[in-house]
Amino acid sequence: MPELPEVETTRRGIEPHLLNQQVTRVVVRNGSLRWPVPEDLDVRLSGQHFRKIQRRAKYLLLEADSGTLICHLGMSGSLRLVSAATPVAKHDHVDLELASGQILRYTDPRRFGLMLWSHEPLSHRLLSRLGPEPLGDEFNVDYLYARAKGRKAAIKPFIMDNAVVVGVGNIYASEALFAAGIDPRREAGSVSKQRYAVLVDEIKQVLARAIEQGGTTLRDFVGGDGKPGYFQQQLYVYGRGGQPCLVCGSELSETRLGQRSSVFCRKCQR
Repeated sequence: MPELPEVETTRRGIEPHLLNQQVTRVVVRNGSLRWPVPEDLDVRLSGQHFRKIQRRAKYLLLEADSGTLICHLGMSGSLRLVSAATPVAKHDHVDLELASGQILRYTDPRRFGLMLWSHEPLSHRLLSRLGPEPLGDEFNVDYLYARAKGRKAAIKPFIMDNAVVVGVGNIYASEALFAAGIDPRREAGSVSKQRYAVLVDEIKQVLARAIEQGGTTLRDFVGGDGKPGYFQQQLYVYGRGGQPCLVCGSELSETRLGQRSSVFCRKCQR
């Protein structure tokens, strides 16, 4: 499933081609996504110009003149810009035809994504209860420490909870906890404020690095497959269970937390 950096890379990749562009037609070939595509989307969006291309958590918000198209890529979805002559493939479900002659094409083999129309997207029930953005000022040590008080849940599922902070998926939670030296199994409420300060900084750094590296994949959104994939940064623990720790050489341990695999170093993380 695309994580926050992948979605942000998608936003940056399509933004220059959508801003102030008019939608001339919407073609829905299969509207049976996780939430059905509105039957009147063509009527609502055709003739509109895109004014802002934003992201909230893993949702893309394509703001037009009189409403916003909320997009989520689900587990296998992608958005890419193609020419009108590009053949339609089996899983190409939605086309937004633009006055420029390009098409913003949504492809999704598993159909777990969504495209919805909203006049107040941040108040939509999918977005209204989300926690702060991890790279924003609202996500800080005072906030996270206060949310952790009394929490007996393990710290890794805690920071992956979208009601606490959005976009800290399995890869980035694993790497940030390793960099902060915190055992992912520790109760969230047992971690000191000083250590939370380190963790907040590491979460911001690991996500910022991934987004920065995504800049080299922006060309993939024009005529490519629209899938930046996970960035080729060095992973210290994620997916490396049983291998030597790159810092101390100890064998990395693997367990399951919140139904997700978690790899950590018993020596470096406590």
